[in-house]
Order: sequence, then structure tokens, then C-alpha cells
Amino acid sequence: MGVWSEHALPRLVDRACAGPDLDERRAALAAGLHGRVLEIGFGSGLSLPHYPAAVHTVCAVEPSDLAWRLSERRRAAASLTVERSGLDGQRLTEADASCDAALSTFTLCTIPDPVRALLEVRRVLRPGGRLHVLEHGAAPDPRVARWQRRLDPVQRRVAGGCHLSRDIPALLEAAGLEIEDLTGAYLPGPTVSRPWTFGYVGTARAPA
Repeated sequence: MGVWSEHALPRLVDRACAGPDLDERRAALAAGLHGRVLEIGFGSGLSLPHYPAAVHTVCAVEPSDLAWRLSERRRAAASLTVERSGLDGQRLTEADASCDAALSTFTLCTIPDPVRALLEVRRVLRPGGRLHVLEHGAAPDPRVARWQRRLDPVQRRVAGGCHLSRDIPALLEAAGLEIEDLTGAYLPGPTVSRPWTFGYVGTARAPA
């Protein structure tokens, strides 16, 4: 793993994935979550302040021990139960149909086999349960998409395996999840940042 990925990258992600614009999107995304929620890529707990009162338990999948330690303050302030539930989104420890909903924020870009992870999410969701996603991925503009593909090898090396060019809607559909509402847009910022800032927000449902 190395010093960079184990000690520096979790701190960088904690800062890069925070801020007013993303907080607003996280709050909107969390609406409708309830009961027992699986969160893959829990990170430093940036989504915790936005969970609605209807959520009583978060099953947090997070491979980084440092990110888990960075989440301690947010976990202590939360009014719900947070359980660290495994280290690998591709091999969830939760039982079949044991979660009411699931959440993934900026996670599918990094998981080595995202379809396998989404199949696992589908497995642990109750029939009809929703996965709420906030992810960056392939842009619809051909020029931006070409730059994403060019930058992917460097991005993977410096950002812990992160891909810029993953097709999030296609991944959801490949796992048999039914897309309900998925919107793509660029985050605010200069045009030069567009290979990194095209994102998708919305929900997909496990078959009933």
C-alpha cells in the first residue's frame, strides 16, 4: 500500500470531498434513507451529518483504518449507530436482504470490480430497497471523455485506484439495479477541471 495511500490519501480525500457544494448534494441524496443503511466507501464519515432521523443504523464499509479514525468525531456526534461492516465492498459481510437502503458516494470509481460490488449491494438490499449514489464518472462530452481516458492511468496511480471514465449508469444496469432517477452534471469550477468534476446523483432500486 505505501505511505501515500495509507497515510496521505485518506486525509486528502477527507478535504477534497468536503465543502458547501458537496454538502448540499449529500444532504439531498440522503433524503429518503431509512432504517438500516449500508454505506460503501464510508471514508471519514462525511455523509453522517446528513442522514435523516429515519435512519437508525449505518453499516459502514471502509478499508482504510486511517479514514475510520478520521471519522471518529463525526461518529461520536451522530445520533445513530455506526457499525464498521467489513473492509471490501466486493465481499460484503451483511446477510441477504438485511438492509433497507444503501449509499455510495465517490466509491465506485475506486473499487477494482464495481459490478461485483453492486451485485453485493443488490444482494444485501431488501427487495425494492434503493441505492442512493453520488459518483463521478464518464462525461457525455466527447472531448472531456477523451481527456478522462488519457488521464486515467495517472489518476489510478496517484488517487488510490480511482478511475475518471467509469460509466456509472451502465454499471448500475449491469448489476441488475433499476435506475429510478439519475442526473448527470458538472460540479462548479473552471472548464479545465471537467475531467474530474462530472458526476451522477440519484437512486437505483433492487428488484422487488
